[in-house]
Amino acid sequence: MINKPTAIIGASADPSRYSYMATARLIKSGHIVYPLGTKEGTIDGTQIITQKPQLEGVDTVTLYVSAKNQSFWTDYILSLHPKRIIFNPGAENPEFLLLAQKNGIECIEGCTLVMLSIGNF
Repeated sequence: MINKPTAIIGASADPSRYSYMATARLIKSGHIVYPLGTKEGTIDGTQIITQKPQLEGVDTVTLYVSAKNQSFWTDYILSLHPKRIIFNPGAENPEFLLLAQKNGIECIEGCTLVMLSIGNF
């Protein structure tokens, strides 16, 4: 398994949220995770980051925020220079997708949890 440092945008400490499940699953799969959200909390012992730190070596950004809430994160995500962005269901945003592609970022409209379960992450 190749470790893919992953920023989870919209991370939540609520176990019923898909961002929580994806973060927990990524941790269990051995990936370095950066759960980023607007509310403090933890996911499987990992603190949710409520600031926008400059992170190095981010391979993947997985989005769990709606298109209308992505503008808060857009410049930050681009500053991370990820190799790819996963637009999870409910986070689809054709405008941001095109902007990311223009910046050389691979974009996937898919589900991180499904990708992990089928070994396609």
